[in-house]
Amino acid sequence: MATSTVYRAERGPNLILRAIYFLVFGLWFSAIWAGVAWVLCVTIIGLPLGLWMLNRLPQVTTLRPQRGDLVVTANGEVYQSAAPQAPFLLRAIWFLLVGWWLSALWLTAAWALCTVIIGMPIGFWMFDRVPAVVTLARS
Repeated sequence: MATSTVYRAERGPNLILRAIYFLVFGLWFSAIWAGVAWVLCVTIIGLPLGLWMLNRLPQVTTLRPQRGDLVVTANGEVYQSAAPQAPFLLRAIWFLLVGWWLSALWLTAAWALCTVIIGMPIGFWMFDRVPAVVTLARS
């Protein structure tokens, strides 16, 4: 029976540096980044770049590193695991009917929550879920 080991790859700056970055740069720049990403998503042609930008929103906001699970099998193979995604047609219909407008409200609420200390945990949680709101993407 072959076994696999999963490693969570997550490195980045320490918490103090991330907090300073957020206060000096991340808060206002993330609003611009999110706005540009949303406009790109709505143009359909810019959708791939817009989704790429939205997937990196937590990193732009707080320098939080990208997360990923590396799987090492018993015979030495290494690969990155990915969550199964909903069917493309369902994701496209969701985007056209709901995702584009709900994501604008979601991003606005997340950014507003990040402007007050008590709302930051919920705002950061919401930033992490933006791709799911736009296209039902699973991470």
